[in-house]
Amino acid sequence: MSKLYDLYGKVQGAVISFLMLFVGVLMFIQVILRYVLKMPLMGIEELLLFPTIWLYMLGGAHASFTRTHITCGVLTLLIKRKKSFALFNIAQTVISIVVALWLTRWAWWFFTYSLRTMKESPLLYIPLILAESAIFVGLALMVLNTVVEFFSHVSEYRSFDGTELIKEVK
Repeated sequence: MSKLYDLYGKVQGAVISFLMLFVGVLMFIQVILRYVLKMPLMGIEELLLFPTIWLYMLGGAHASFTRTHITCGVLTLLIKRKKSFALFNIAQTVISIVVALWLTRWAWWFFTYSLRTMKESPLLYIPLILAESAIFVGLALMVLNTVVEFFSHVSEYRSFDGTELIKEVK
């Protein structure tokens, strides 16, 4: 499972890198055409919408994969024992899973709505489902990553005997 999960992380990172490069190239082309050559290309802003939304959602999923997402660690300052800290992490992750599942459910409803309506972009007539599906996919990946994090915290909790203290930072 670990090798497969690591491969998933590498693929996700590669897709994000490609999307960043693609967005950068499109913006460079837009600047050169509009401000240097004075020949604006119609629709490039609309085209930028699709990789940008995917980049945003996959970036959030990748942050949850690498566990570099934003957390509020104020309560962790009060915890002295490693086992208590691991239990706190389990509770925090369970809350994250519940919230992520709730948001993913809404994203699923939006995804099915997008499939039913099959809206198109106004200028290039690109199906908006290509961008709107990123919300569901990104949140589903965040749920997956948070569930993996939960099992990691449970394993960590089981490894402590309850007497080990967290080292003080000096």
